[in-house]
Amino acid sequence: MAPTRRTLIRSVVAGSALAALPDLALSPTPAAAASPPGDVVGKVSVGYQGWFSCPGDGAPIGGWWHWSRDRFQSPSPANTTIVSWPDMREYDRGYPTAYPNLGDGRPATLFSSYDQQTVDTHFRWMREYGCDTAALQRFNPFGDEGPTRDAMAVKVRSAAERFGRKFYVMYDVTGWTAMQSQIKEDWATKMSAHTASPAYARQNGKPVVCVWGFGFADDGRPFAPAACLDVVRWLKAQGCYVIGGVPTYWRQGINDSRPGFADVYHAFDMLSPWMVGRTGTLDGLDWFHANVNVPDLADCAAHGIDYQPCVMPGDLSAGHRRHGDFYWRHLYNMVRLGAQGLYVSMFDEFNEGNQIAKTSETAAATPAGTGIRALDEDGTACSADYYLRITADGGRMLKGQLALTAVRPTPPVTGGGQPPGGDLAAGRPASASSQQNGPFGAGNAVDGDRGTYWESANGAFPQWWQVDLGATGSVARLVLALPAGWEARTQTLSVQGGTDGTTFTTLTGPVGVRFDPATGNQATLTFTATPVRYLRVRFTGNTGWPAGQLAQLSAYAA
Repeated sequence: MAPTRRTLIRSVVAGSALAALPDLALSPTPAAAASPPGDVVGKVSVGYQGWFSCPGDGAPIGGWWHWSRDRFQSPSPANTTIVSWPDMREYDRGYPTAYPNLGDGRPATLFSSYDQQTVDTHFRWMREYGCDTAALQRFNPFGDEGPTRDAMAVKVRSAAERFGRKFYVMYDVTGWTAMQSQIKEDWATKMSAHTASPAYARQNGKPVVCVWGFGFADDGRPFAPAACLDVVRWLKAQGCYVIGGVPTYWRQGINDSRPGFADVYHAFDMLSPWMVGRTGTLDGLDWFHANVNVPDLADCAAHGIDYQPCVMPGDLSAGHRRHGDFYWRHLYNMVRLGAQGLYVSMFDEFNEGNQIAKTSETAAATPAGTGIRALDEDGTACSADYYLRITADGGRMLKGQLALTAVRPTPPVTGGGQPPGGDLAAGRPASASSQQNGPFGAGNAVDGDRGTYWESANGAFPQWWQVDLGATGSVARLVLALPAGWEARTQTLSVQGGTDGTTFTTLTGPVGVRFDPATGNQATLTFTATPVRYLRVRFTGNTGWPAGQLAQLSAYAA
């Protein structure tokens, strides 16, 4: 596997520049685009890895390609390369792994990119959510992954044609020692043939091709400026419109960029500076807008180059997403900047947690006890397609179909995310198997005060906490919380339901539920809508204290 882009040099930023910038709330800033609208200018492009395979899918490379460190062993918590879990409900086929079952008891399966149905599903999503163009990643195809990469190009072409999307080849030179001659050979003998497809992206009437990695200051891309410039000029001589995936600090030649590459960067038709791993905060995005993106765009305009900044949903595994606010801020900043196009990193990058493809919503759809974060990781319920819906709105804003707004118009759950009837447990009678001495009674978990909490007798698992909802009704979601300032811990628990207070059935779990102050010390559990009057949470473990603990439980209808 090629080295991850996550390992690139990170930047340090400080302060927020947003407040100091002019109010541009009515329309994007017009930019002097070098090119008219095409398949990348004025469009939303998404990076598409398409690099996951599983035993039995027929891929020439064989094994669990990109799902596990040892691709000849099944993915498991000890043998994995991923930090997020895909929502598997729309795939025709899933491949069993060695992960624990999901929180709701279903087997933990993963998709194969080599299945045409998987690629079709992804490109159908692109059509449904306004992703115009897919940048198909192509690492060194002269090694053992070459035949699989070749086949993936055919599958992507088929899906793009079927669903009315565009695609282009994006070469990644990471670890590609002989790239100077081999990119030319690969384009001339293989990839250029795909430009005959009506789905192949064109800009200014020319087929689009991207080269990612020139000028980066790391050992994986040690190429001299002359070799890189030769490749760019050769591709342009073939009649191509050439995009450069370049370092964040390309213009200054510092930090992640080698010095002496100005002529290489200015030889491209479009520049797309990398941003993944550079910041995980809203202030950081604002700092980059003012100090990097604004002068970047000015430099591109002065040299007749189109500007396609990288936008990112945030690393889910690191808690950057803020239920969509991080992604929307990035989209907003780049649209108000006047960028000529957007490059979303990435569509299917479950390895680094910055995917927009449909992702597990809750712990119930994630392997139990693994610590993999679902979309509700900060306590806000989000639908599996949430980041696709944000992308759709961002594309509309880019194209002037949606007024420029700093306020995210996309709710985490369609319709606003608040289930009918509100919190069914608020103020209802609560009981427990035990409680610690003092003011730690069961009623504290339904009194609306996060500062009060129930705590069971110490050192005596299992324990349970229970609430009487007052009447039988359909319940499908619980939000559990601890006091906001407590240190992180994982409680092993299951949720049970019943109608008479005596007989209970398991609704979800047992599962390890993570409470982390970085994400509000909240967790959401969802399960099949079930008629219940009594809800019981059964605790069997706690890594932070030898007792069951609960500051708030909110119950919602389907």
